[in-house]
Parts: sequence; structure tokens; C-alpha cells
Amino acid sequence: MSSSNSNPSIRDERLSDERLVELQESVRSNWKTGAAVDFEDAIAFHESLPEHKRFARVLESASSPLLQPRAGVPTLEKQIDLLRSLHEDGGAELLPTTIDSYTRDNEYEKAQTGLEETRSTGTNELNGFPAVNHGVEGCRELIDDVDAPIEVRHGTPDARLLASITFAGGFQSFEGGPISYNIPYTSGYTLEETIEHWQFVDRLAGAYTERGVTINREPFGPLTGTLVPPSIAITVMLVEGLLAATQGVRSITLGYGQLGNLVQDVAALRALRSLGEEYLPDDVTVTTVFHEWMGGFPPDESRAYGVITLGGATAAIAEPDKVITKSPQEFKGVPTCEANVAGIRATRQMMEMVHEQSLVLDGVDDEQGLIERSTHALMDAILDLGDGDVARGTVRAFDTGALDVPFPSSECAAGDVLPARDDDGRVRLLKFGDLAIDADSKEVHDARLDERAQTEGRDPSFRLVADDVDAITDGRLIGRPEGGEGDAN
Repeated sequence: MSSSNSNPSIRDERLSDERLVELQESVRSNWKTGAAVDFEDAIAFHESLPEHKRFARVLESASSPLLQPRAGVPTLEKQIDLLRSLHEDGGAELLPTTIDSYTRDNEYEKAQTGLEETRSTGTNELNGFPAVNHGVEGCRELIDDVDAPIEVRHGTPDARLLASITFAGGFQSFEGGPISYNIPYTSGYTLEETIEHWQFVDRLAGAYTERGVTINREPFGPLTGTLVPPSIAITVMLVEGLLAATQGVRSITLGYGQLGNLVQDVAALRALRSLGEEYLPDDVTVTTVFHEWMGGFPPDESRAYGVITLGGATAAIAEPDKVITKSPQEFKGVPTCEANVAGIRATRQMMEMVHEQSLVLDGVDDEQGLIERSTHALMDAILDLGDGDVARGTVRAFDTGALDVPFPSSECAAGDVLPARDDDGRVRLLKFGDLAIDADSKEVHDARLDERAQTEGRDPSFRLVADDVDAITDGRLIGRPEGGEGDAN
């Protein structure tokens, strides 16, 4: 880690109205389109939207999991066409606008150049929609012309201007958070900095909510997307949910990324909902989102459909409120619209078939208990380190290694924890670092990994980790050695 921060200055305190206005004026000056942001005008635009475009209302009233892909292209016209196709042809009830990489890095000049080159050449020169460059007017045209609720999905450590423009532009859901958009994505910010930036985003969302325009907030559940143990992911979701609630957010969607073992994923999604309702304030509506597999995909599209439909089966049993679907072209990079539509349809087909069956999975309750026990231990450590203040405790927890994430990009996390699959394919911890989970949970992790090592006739070493990271790409769940016991021939 880059530095020690034993006494962080950040606090989990609501920004005053005066401070919010002061920061908003400063943020608006970061790019020319910020000048069009006007809170009262934005409230009027939101109030003009029909009920079926109000994101939180649609999500929170759903009787079965809603489907939402990822998708973003540079120009407004093509983004409108893309979202219409995903909604009308794919049947996605909730829609995304995925933001380009330059905007995520606050490089609006480069995003503008890419947008202009795209318009000139007809070839996409950006990997997403540059919402800041399109400005309030462009965002409103998108909201008006697409007949379903739309969420901003991005990856931005400092999303203050992006939030200001997209909220004013009519978007009512915004993904990300100070940990989930720091630790996996960047080495350029401290946790104190990103917590401070996201306090503004959440307070702005809270200000809209207080005026009757509910802004849904969705922390990014998969984190690094590489075998993240459920208790670590859920702890980050709870922290980001608590930080958002302090700022007045009242609709929070907690996320979780698929690991591939059906029992563990169902248990984790049930634990996520239960713990969210336990830790977040009573006046917050808690929903959950399940991200289909975020790791490496098979290069063969036929095999990729197998990965996608396993996610659909998991969602049908666990019943999260929303599912983020994947396409059979994940291995190649940005999928075509047709591939995205195919991924949505494949997920729905599997969900509908499994939903009609009465299935009972052995071991879900025990696995959920293990996840909840470990999460409680991590949350207790954060609150103890912060003397009850979750913001200060989070900074200290990452600084000491009491909270950690495998394979982080950020130097704010130690990266001393290592995951590996057990003999059932459930993700356990091979190396704990200084992670503050309880001794009983550690014993379970150790015992399960020892069982796998005995099955395969090898030591529980880093080789397990490396093999498991590549396993699904290679057509397996568990990274078994060639010809080893348990290998399917």
C-alpha cells in the first residue's frame, strides 16, 4: 500500500445543503456542458417522466428478476437505436448506458475528440457513451426516446460531474461507489479521496430524492471480478450502502458477482439481501442485483452460452431483483447488439424453465450461515476501527488489511488475500493476510481446500489460484490438473 493512514480525516457525515451547492458550482466548471446543470429545471424534467421510466419504481415493484445488459456506443443516435433494440428485441426491462473510458478518467477533451472522430468516420472510436460531452440536452433526448428506465454504468472514481449531468439529464439510477470504483479500477486515488467524491454523488442523489425524484444507487458488486469471496464482496456492498444512506439515498441495489457454484451463489444472494436489510436503515428500500460471470469467458460462443445459462439458472433459484446479463461474445470484447440480445434471451429462457420447477439445494443454509458469520466479523472490525464511523473505519480497515480484496488495481488494498476453489467449486480463501474474519470460518476454508488438495494429489498452493482463474475460459469450473482425480475424460 502507498501510505499509512492511521487517523483518516474523512467522516461519515451528511453534507450540508450549503456545502452541496458550493461543490456543485465547482464541479460544473470541469467541462463546458456543466453550465447547463440546473437543479430546479432537472426536477421539473424528472416529474414529467411517465411512471414506466422511473427506475426505482419499476425495479422495486417487480415480481420476478428484471434483466439488464451492459451497452454503450459513442453517438446519441446509435445509443438510442441500441437501447431500443435491447428493449424491444431482447426484452430487457431495464437498460444501461455504459460510459466510455476517457470519461471514466475525467479526460473530457479526449472523449470529445473520440466523439467527433466517430461522427466523421462512422466507426466507434470510444468504448462507451460520453454522457458528459453530450450534456444535459443529449441525455434528456436519450431518456425521452427510449421507452424504459435507464441506468448510468461506468467505472469512474471521481464521478461528480458525470452524476451532475446525468441526473439533470433524467437518469434515475447510477452505479458505483468509493470502494467498488476505486479498488478494482485505479491506483490514482486514495480511499479518502474517493469516499469524499462519492459523498457528493450520494448527497446529490439524496437531494433529488428529498424532492420526490428517487435516484437509485447501485454499488458495483463484482469488485475485481476474479473469484472474490462472498463475505468480502458483501461487506463492501454494506459499507457503500451505509455511506449512501447517510447522504439521503433511499433506494439502494446491492450487487454480487457470480462465482459459478450454484449452492454458494444462491446462498450469497440470500445473505446479501438478509444482511442488507439488517445493516441499512429501515427507511432504505434494499434490492439486489446478480451479475452473470465477470471473469474470463470461453472463446467459443457455444460454450459461452453455457456460462450465461448457468447464471440464468442461479437467478431463477435465488430470485434477485435484477440480473446483469452477459453476451456470448465476452471473450472478444465489446459485443454486437445482436450478441447482447442473444445473451438476454438465453438468460430468460433458462430462468423461465427453472422457475417453473420446485428445486431444493442441499447445503445452501450452511453456506449462507458461513457467509453471514464472516461478513459480521468484517463489519465488526470496520466499525471498531472507526469507533462507529463506517467511513473512517473503512479507510483504517484497508490500511491494516482487516478488509482486503484479491487482485486489486489500487494500492489502497493490500492484496494479501488469495482465493481458490474447493472440491465443490466454491470459492474459499487460500491466504487470509490480515483479513478480520473469525477463526471458525478460517478453519472451514482451510479444511475445504485441504480436501481438494488431497483429491488432486498436490499441495494447496498458488498453483490452485492460477488454475482456477483460467478454468471457465478453459471449459471447467475447477482448475484441475490434467489427468488429475476428478478430471472429466
